[in-house]
Amino acid sequence: MSYRNKTYVIFDGDNDMYAYAYMKGWKTNEKVDFDFYDAHDIKPLTDRASDQTIFARLRERMSNAKQAIVLIGPSTKKLRKFVPWEIEIAKAKHLPIVAVNLNNKHGLDLDRCPATLRGYPAVHVSFKMKIIKLALDLYTVEFAQNFGSWEPVARSYDERIYAQLGI
Repeated sequence: MSYRNKTYVIFDGDNDMYAYAYMKGWKTNEKVDFDFYDAHDIKPLTDRASDQTIFARLRERMSNAKQAIVLIGPSTKKLRKFVPWEIEIAKAKHLPIVAVNLNNKHGLDLDRCPATLRGYPAVHVSFKMKIIKLALDLYTVEFAQNFGSWEPVARSYDERIYAQLGI
């Protein structure tokens, strides 16, 4: 199911590009059951783009997204420009957000999670392909069905789910 919806991936482009590259690699590997429709494939940016151009392009990419992934690395919490802005846009659009801990923590990591993501019913998972896929396939549907009635708190999967997935 995750492959049908445009997925907007939010990440620290300076420090966490490797994780985004891994996800793209999982997507292109025919032996791996992982796919998503990457909203970043629309009109690539250059290193010389102005902030104004970047903000406009990011908004355009997110305009048709149906879900978002936030890759949370060691410096994500400290970012003050693009990442918090992207998270705020995703929240304003009421997108289901899958928060992916690059340190493989299975739930909310207060030491790394950006303040803009707290108080939003995102699901927090480890940086493992199977749990990310599960969240994209199941959590996004659950989110759509329950958003208005949910408490605005972080969510996570029980350790039994990780064990069932072999993680």
